[in-house]
Order: sequence, then C-alpha cells, then structure tokens
Amino acid sequence: MRQIALFERGIDPTPIVEMSGDYGQNRYFIKREDMIPFSFGGNKARKAAEFYKEIKACGADVVMTYGSHSSNHCRIIANMTRAMGLDCHIISPEENREMLYNTKLVEDFGAVVETCPVTQVSETIDRRVEAYKQAGRNPYFILGGGHGNPGTHACANTYREIAVYEERFGIHFDYIFHASGTGATQAGLVSGKLLVEARRGENDQPVKEQKIIGISIARNEERGREVVRQSIEDYLGEQYESLYREEELIFTDAYCMGGYGKYTQDVRKTIEEVMNKDGIPMDSTYVGKAFYGMKCYVEEHQIVGRNILFLHTGGTPLFFDLMDKMGSR
Repeated sequence: MRQIALFERGIDPTPIVEMSGDYGQNRYFIKREDMIPFSFGGNKARKAAEFYKEIKACGADVVMTYGSHSSNHCRIIANMTRAMGLDCHIISPEENREMLYNTKLVEDFGAVVETCPVTQVSETIDRRVEAYKQAGRNPYFILGGGHGNPGTHACANTYREIAVYEERFGIHFDYIFHASGTGATQAGLVSGKLLVEARRGENDQPVKEQKIIGISIARNEERGREVVRQSIEDYLGEQYESLYREEELIFTDAYCMGGYGKYTQDVRKTIEEVMNKDGIPMDSTYVGKAFYGMKCYVEEHQIVGRNILFLHTGGTPLFFDLMDKMGSR
C-alpha cells in the first residue's frame, strides 16, 4: 500500500488570519482549513486523515462511503483511496445527479459510483458490504460526511489548534462560527472546547466565555441539535455527563434558505465581497452561506466590539461551479 506523507506525519495547524474587509463592528478572523495541503483541503480532508489511520490498521482493500458524487466528502475519500492504492465504492442517491467539478474529480480518481433511491440507501450499503465480504474482500465503510468518532476527533483537534493560537498570541475569540452539515464538525469543536476548558480548570487557569455557533446549511434546528449532541456524547463517552452543558450547543437553522445547495443573491454578493476584499474563495453550499449567516446573526443579536473567528471548512471546487453559473447568466 502506498503511503500519503501528509496523513502519515499528521496535519500541521492551519493558519488563522485577520480579515481586512469591513464586515461589521467587530474584529473578524478566519481559520483557513481550506489550506490543508491535500485535495483542496477543508474539514473533510482533516477527517479523512483520521479515517486513513483506521483503514491502514484494519488492512482494508476497498473503502466505501455514502454521499452525493458531487460532494466534497466523496471527492476527498475518492482521492485518498486512489493515493493509497485502494478501490473506492460510493453509494450515491439517484435523486442528486448534478454534475459538478467534484463529480469529474470523483470519476478521475476511479471511484465506482453506485446510485439508488434515497429510501434504499441503507439496504444498498448492507448488501454491497456483504457482497464484498463474500468475494473475499475487506471493506471499510465511512458514514456520509465523515460522521462518527474519527471525524469528531479530527475537529476536536481543530479546536485545540484554536486554543493554542489564542494562548500564543494573547487573543480570545468571543465567537466561533462555522457551517454545520452532518454535525461532526460542530460536535468536534464543542467537544474540544469542553476538554480544553476542563484541563484549564484542573490547572486553575481562567475560563472565558466563548460561543460556538453552527450555521445549519440544511437541517432543521431540532434534528440538527440532536445529531450534534449525540455525536458529542458518543465521542466524550464517560466524560459526557460531567463535561457537557446544553448551552454550549448553539445550532441555528435561520439561514438554511430552502435546504442543501440553496442560496440567495445576498449569499452570492457576500462571496464576491470576501473574494474581492480578502482574496478568499467561498462556495455557496457551505462556507459562503455560513459566512452570510454569521453576518446576519451578528447584526440580529447586536454583537459589537468582539473578536469573531470564522472557520473556513473548504469546498473550493464548488466555488468554481458558482463562477460557471454566474457566467452563464
């Protein structure tokens, strides 16, 4: 099996930079997870590094996952398995057949894409896993979006990087905003915060108030909160009862705009603004939508004079899909 040097040695901390544009009456910073140097980076690449360890440990010869063939998750898993010299099999809902740059990349990486009605996803996955086993293969399955403890752990590490940055540069982020999709990213950030604060408490260090706010890109608030909470409980295990506080989980569906992949002209204008002022590409499905949602949240809650960190979770190929759509108008 060929090795991926980046995943072998571990991912270096991604940069946090202050934004130059005028986005409101606060200091805005951005953590560039999109600069992880593998397959356009992002939180999906960070999660993939954790799954990489498990895939190697169990000696899998085929990696399976679920998701749209045009998703960031499927693109990165397909790229990773190709680099590892393994087969990749993606179960994808036939209802989502939009052809995007991610789709072309998934195809170029040689992944097998099997489509089925969304109502038959579970049975299709079970059937395909069993078929591989009957054929003498050793499949490893990754939940959609990199959900599960490896993905949560990856994003807990993201928070630890943030905490180290705060200590090193003597700054405190009052708010951390990010796009919340399947929930692993938010679960990891919240879990990381709870664990860091517990360590600080043990060392008699002061703990300052800080809010982590997930901007939902699709799920309604009730469902989204429960999925994130359950992921936190799964990850923290026995520590959950002593560490978890309900007020730490802030998840809002106020800016979903009709669901996954939907956006407004205000989101598009925000993406253009950030690109023009800071040279940072954002997509309309996740990052740009969440950045716009953050701006609305800050205004609606009259937040001023604070240090605000936005987590750029990647998805750069989708930025170019947006450019294509804008050019066709």
